[in-house]
Amino acid sequence: MSSAPHDTGTANPAHVAIIMDGNGRWAKMRGLPRQEGHRRGLEALRRTVRNASDLGLSVLTLYSFSTENWRRPHAEVSFLMGLLKHFVEKDLSELADANVRVRIIGNREDLPADLRRLVEHAEARTADKTGLILVIAFNYGARDEILRAARKLAAGVAAGRLAPDAIDEAALSASLDTWDLPDPELVIRTSGETRISNFLLWQSAYAEFVFTPVLWPDFDRAAFEDALAQYRGRERRFGGLGAAALRSVDVA
Repeated sequence: MSSAPHDTGTANPAHVAIIMDGNGRWAKMRGLPRQEGHRRGLEALRRTVRNASDLGLSVLTLYSFSTENWRRPHAEVSFLMGLLKHFVEKDLSELADANVRVRIIGNREDLPADLRRLVEHAEARTADKTGLILVIAFNYGARDEILRAARKLAAGVAAGRLAPDAIDEAALSASLDTWDLPDPELVIRTSGETRISNFLLWQSAYAEFVFTPVLWPDFDRAAFEDALAQYRGRERRFGGLGAAALRSVDVA
């Protein structure tokens, strides 16, 4: 784990998104079946939700199952679907009691009816909660999300409800799955991989990224706090000049 850089005074992010990666490798390193890695990954998910609440985050988004994950072996996909059902059935009441609101993003139209009902139940059960917003990206792919948003806008134009020149960044953002959520300030990927794998492409345009070598089942409070410390140690410029550069300009 990397040592935390000097803190610049930046506050913790309100919205953190995490690409949970490394379950299979964690299991392989221990001579265990991949299913055991996924089970331990679910424990890490629960732990991370509790830590996010303790650390004062407003939104936590977790990349749980991508549109590409359907290509995995049928047995593994079935196991992952079972874990999702188990999580909703076992953890939903606890999340509600902790004032956590659950939001699911992703393509619901392609889901089997039982999974769609499960997703809708999770959201409805926690709709009135005012604490941490837990966003689960399920059957999610950012390109698919942007395509669906574009089609929605195109349908509005075709029906005469929307002028083409009214389509701006705000209009597209309002058509995404995350229309009611702030963009993430920090995206974390575990396992040492350094790519974002079709995750929140639009929303993370100005996010900070932390790629940690920690495998997801081992992602604990210390690893979370290390990532947050790295975020606080960075200067967020959003395309402008940093404070030091601005001071040099003023002096000149």
